[in-house]
Amino acid sequence: MIQMTQQDAKEKMGERENTKGRDGDPRPVLEDLRVPTQIKLAGLWATVMFMYIYVDIIGFFSPGLIEDILVGKVWVFDITQTWMLTSVMLMTIPAVMVFLSLVLPAKANRYANIMLGILHIFMAIGTALGEVNAYYVFGSAVEALLLASVVWTAWKWPVLPKQSTEKSHAGLTTG
Repeated sequence: MIQMTQQDAKEKMGERENTKGRDGDPRPVLEDLRVPTQIKLAGLWATVMFMYIYVDIIGFFSPGLIEDILVGKVWVFDITQTWMLTSVMLMTIPAVMVFLSLVLPAKANRYANIMLGILHIFMAIGTALGEVNAYYVFGSAVEALLLASVVWTAWKWPVLPKQSTEKSHAGLTTG
């Protein structure tokens, strides 16, 4: 029977005792856990959605916007069923990506985040072109930066060391 020390049990449960820093600093050392890539991506997509929502809500305070909506206009577009369906479909992508970033297999997850992140970067930049309202330009810039972080995080997805993958596949090969 293997006996665990109290320190081993704490570490297994994610707890660590505060120790002095290597340079003799008496302050406790803060634990710095690696956040899984899937969690980072889900958090980024959720943050993008908050930005979309807040920029749109703040936009309702622009003079004349509510009046345009009441007569069926958004910018230069007529508010039609097609326009509304297209808008909902485009905004469904980040909403669904919050979930899919957590559950898709790594390879599909990586490709989906890269491709859809790039699509939404172009949307953020495209909708800001010609915009004169500073709040909208700022919001679009933040959205584009967050989406660039999605693409970068997916692009730099951690890879298992070669020896780890060889060991895991070694038991599966037949001779």
